[in-house]
Amino acid sequence: MKRLTLSLFAANLLALNACSTSDTNSTNTSTTGSTTPEASATDSASMTAAPATDTSKMSAMAPAGAPDPKGPTAPHANDAEFMMSAAHSDQNEIQLSKMALAKGVSAEAKTLANKMIADHTKSTAALKPIAASAKITLPTDMDAEHKAMAPMMEKLSGKEFETKYLAQMVTDHQKTANTLAAHKTMTKNTALSGWIDTTLPVVVEHLTMSSKDSNMKM
Repeated sequence: MKRLTLSLFAANLLALNACSTSDTNSTNTSTTGSTTPEASATDSASMTAAPATDTSKMSAMAPAGAPDPKGPTAPHANDAEFMMSAAHSDQNEIQLSKMALAKGVSAEAKTLANKMIADHTKSTAALKPIAASAKITLPTDMDAEHKAMAPMMEKLSGKEFETKYLAQMVTDHQKTANTLAAHKTMTKNTALSGWIDTTLPVVVEHLTMSSKDSNMKM
C-alpha cells in the first residue's frame, strides 16, 4: 500500500515538472520571437537614419552670385541692343554709386561704391571701340527705369539710403550677369565675346559683394 502511494506521488511530481518546463519554453519562445534579425536590422536603421533635408529651404537661402541666362535680362536681341543695354547698366551703377558717396553711408558701402565707379567706368571704356567698329554710339546716362528711381533715392540718406542702394545693386548685377551670360551664347562678334568674358567675372564679383553687404544690413 505504501509502495502504491509513493508511486502515485512520484508520477504526479513528474507531471508537474513537465508542465512547468513546457510553460517556460513557451514563454521563452514568445519573448525571443519578437527580436528576429530582420526586426533588429529595421530598428537599427530607423535609429541611425539621418533626418530628411529640406532642399527648398536650402535653395532659398543660397547666396546670389551665379548668372542665370534664363532669368531676367536687359534687352539684347542683337549685338547693337546688347551694347546699348551694357552701357546703360554701367551708367546705372556709376551714377547710383556716386550718389551713395554723398549720402552718409557706411565705410563698407563706400568701398563698394568706389569699386563700382572704377570698374564700370573701365567696362564702358573697353566697350567703346567695339561699339565704334559697329557704328554704334553708346548712351552716357542711366536707363529710363533708373532715371525714374533717382528722385526717390535722392530723398533718402544714411542707413535708409544704404539699405535701398545695396538691394538695388544686387538686383542690377544679377540682371546684368544674366544678360552677359545669355548674350555670350548668341553673339558672333569675337571682340564682343571677349569683352563679355572679361566683364562677367567682375559683375559676378560685384553681385557677391553687394549680396554680402546687403545681408549684413538686414
